[in-house]
Amino acid sequence: MKGGQTQFSLVVLVWTDLTRHPGRVLLYLMALLSAAAVILSSHHNRQLAIVHEQLMQQRDQLDVEWRHLLLEQSALTEHNRLETMVRKQLNMRRPQPQDEVVVKIK
Repeated sequence: MKGGQTQFSLVVLVWTDLTRHPGRVLLYLMALLSAAAVILSSHHNRQLAIVHEQLMQQRDQLDVEWRHLLLEQSALTEHNRLETMVRKQLNMRRPQPQDEVVVKIK
């Protein structure tokens, strides 16, 4: 200690100041916790928005696929197409009037 100067320990000064103003320390800690909560909440919200967007894209893709399947189903069940397939693959035909048999119930 030269010239009447005293050295102070920084740790002791900080600790003394903290114990002297506990309300300010509590407010400071609450502000830090609040900031951390906002950061975590924003991150979680962004993650949910990303998942939501992916699900919306998947829904749109499934909707397009569903429409294509409906068109394919209507094309496959078309009457003319079925009649042509029955004639070619099963050798079926419409009965002629002379081939019809009427059954009478007594």
